[in-house]
Amino acid sequence: MSYKIFAINPGSTSTKIALIDGGNVLFAKNVSHDADKLAEFNGISAQLPYRKETILNLLKENDITLDDVDAFVGRGGGLMAMEGGTYKVDALVLDHATRGANGIQHPAQLGPQIANEFAKEYDKPAFVVNPPDVDEMQDVARMTGIKGVYRIMHLHSLNLKETAIRHAATLGKKYEDCNFVVCHIGGGISVSAHRAGRMVDGFDIVSGEGPMAPTRCGSISVAQLVDYAEGKDLRHLRHLCTRSGGFVSHLGISDAIELTERAANGDKYADMVWNSMIYQINKAIGSMASVLHGKIDGILLGGGMVHSKDLVAKIREANEWIAPVTAYPGEFEMEAMAAGASRVLSGEEEVKTYTGVNIFRGFDFAGDFDSEE
Repeated sequence: MSYKIFAINPGSTSTKIALIDGGNVLFAKNVSHDADKLAEFNGISAQLPYRKETILNLLKENDITLDDVDAFVGRGGGLMAMEGGTYKVDALVLDHATRGANGIQHPAQLGPQIANEFAKEYDKPAFVVNPPDVDEMQDVARMTGIKGVYRIMHLHSLNLKETAIRHAATLGKKYEDCNFVVCHIGGGISVSAHRAGRMVDGFDIVSGEGPMAPTRCGSISVAQLVDYAEGKDLRHLRHLCTRSGGFVSHLGISDAIELTERAANGDKYADMVWNSMIYQINKAIGSMASVLHGKIDGILLGGGMVHSKDLVAKIREANEWIAPVTAYPGEFEMEAMAAGASRVLSGEEEVKTYTGVNIFRGFDFAGDFDSEE
């Protein structure tokens, strides 16, 4: 049986929507919002009525009805770290999404809120699927050389897991029966190790960890950063992590197509930045292969930059000795949200309840918290 799902994915100045039935996209649109109008609101969650209204107007213009939708799914955001899966939108999810309980303010917080608005109106369930707050890191990967400072994940969890699920199906297997190194290479770059259905290692790309990306600095020496930071505002440094690092810091652009065109036209700086990014991606893939002890069913590449034949060829050249490299250009985010809801509705997957408690709170042996809690 197929299920009709309405998926909602809010971005900075637009909201992607899609009506999907059994994996078939019946209608999809990127709903644009007036940037000046958004700036009038005091915080992200205050945009809810305006964003919902623009979505409704677009649906009406295209004669789209939601009367026969089976479930609504919103991109998650603002939630505490959790294991992967499909979660029902309940009062706690709404509370944490509304206020950004994890301290990260992002338009994705509006996803569960808008989905809940529609779900109430049509008396259907609302879900979030593999939000960016998924953290399934194995314990041994968390320790750093500073007591009380631990590694965490912030990755493109939704697209990473959907790419792995789809590729496992091509092998005639389930995601839970495979090991993969999965990369999302787009505006942000995520490289992750997946073992038996869990994302056991990856990077905190929100904080700048991992390979350099179009707007993110990537991992650098702490001592170098301390030297660089002298006399600079901390807000400037945080900006380098997610908005003004990478291509932007070097060349003032964030468009990979423009970068590669400059490189092709003889710009040595652009060529070095492009190839350095690929080099860092290859190093990250190698590290994740080591995490999986070399027992890998495939290296999977997704995201917008994977449309580049040059990038895919160079990653294959560096890594195909480890495992077959398969490219899935673009993103499956809308389809991934719908697929998660469908798996729950069909009984293939059990819906999860959000606890609101960070999945990792430290180690009892290190005295991080009272083990009797």
